[in-house]
Amino acid sequence: MANPTHRHSKARRDKRRQNWKGAAPSLGQCPECKELKLPHRACTSCGAYNGNKVLEIVEK
Repeated sequence: MANPTHRHSKARRDKRRQNWKGAAPSLGQCPECKELKLPHRACTSCGAYNGNKVLEIVEK
């Protein structure tokens, strides 16, 4: 298989990579406390998941 004989410039490399943007996480609302949380995970503020209390949250 042939190897490249000339080096690609940084501009050409960066043009190819310009669409590699990170996506913001999709957040849902907790039905118990109405705080934003990641889907399919327990709420970090109240500890509820799927209508059940699964984590004990200790306040400082």
